[in-house]
Amino acid sequence: MIPKIAPWKKTRVDELEELLNSDGVIGIVDVSGVPAKNMLDMRASLRTKLSITMAKKSLIRRAWKASGKDPETLESLFESSTQPAIVHTDSMNAFELSDELSKTRQGRAAKDGELAPMDIIVEKGPTQFGPGPIVGEFNAVGIPAKIDKGKVSIQKTVTAVEKGEPISADLGIMLAKLDINPIEIGIILAGALEDGFVLMADELEIDADAVRDDVIRAVSGSFNLACNITYLTTQTLPTLIAKGKGDALAVAVGAGVINDDTAGIILSKVRSQALGLAGKLDSDALDEEVIAALNASASAPVESVAPADASSADGESGGDAPDEEEEEEEAGFGGLGDLFG
Repeated sequence: MIPKIAPWKKTRVDELEELLNSDGVIGIVDVSGVPAKNMLDMRASLRTKLSITMAKKSLIRRAWKASGKDPETLESLFESSTQPAIVHTDSMNAFELSDELSKTRQGRAAKDGELAPMDIIVEKGPTQFGPGPIVGEFNAVGIPAKIDKGKVSIQKTVTAVEKGEPISADLGIMLAKLDINPIEIGIILAGALEDGFVLMADELEIDADAVRDDVIRAVSGSFNLACNITYLTTQTLPTLIAKGKGDALAVAVGAGVINDDTAGIILSKVRSQALGLAGKLDSDALDEEVIAALNASASAPVESVAPADASSADGESGGDAPDEEEEEEEAGFGGLGDLFG
């Protein structure tokens, strides 16, 4: 006789199949070892971002097959899932889902017989405990300790238990007293499906900041390369035009081509050169306008020497002589003075 399938199981499989075929990202998570209260808090904090659907492995397998997905993929996801559940989100990609679920991870004290998920190392150094029987308790579980300066101190760094080895009840208690809680609980992602691609948990654990920096460097390098080889795109065209305009302006200025764009630059350059030349002349050869321009350019030799020479020349003259000398200077150096006007 063929056993009948309970109607509720068929209904449940249909619901899971609909969930697996919905748009967005589907993930398989492990929720084993999470206390009920912690699980409720986690689900409440994630409710606006994703849904978590609990079901037996057998029902998930049936729904998975009915949805047309590869059964081997599911089995690979089940390998790291003692108590699996289905998560679904349509507001995050697989990497964002992994990052969000990683925030639920927290450590708890090890129970008798649980396997160490990694090498559990106790570091050398003082503890918060004062003298007492706890020294013997540490030594009894293989953690060397003694009293040092009024505190219990771990004498050397030791591996209390290696990865994959069972943790004894007494060791679990002593590790907890040192705030070492090696058993990780939380909504642990085994893998996710997005746009037909299967991504396992280790492939989803990335450093978002490092990836962002890599992308920025790659974009910057590509842009610089495109500009250097004059590759025209909507992104490079404004920069290439600006560079071409700057190069053309530099050539025109160097060649002395006068136009609306170069006139101001050329005149400024000539004025600077003329000021440099004027600064080398004797102050008697300069009119007041040129001396003022030299002073304005903060030329130290002109500021310290030229005004003094000018005042001594005035002092040696009398009556109308200064006016006559000024008229002669203006007549002889009028062109140079006009240049600095």
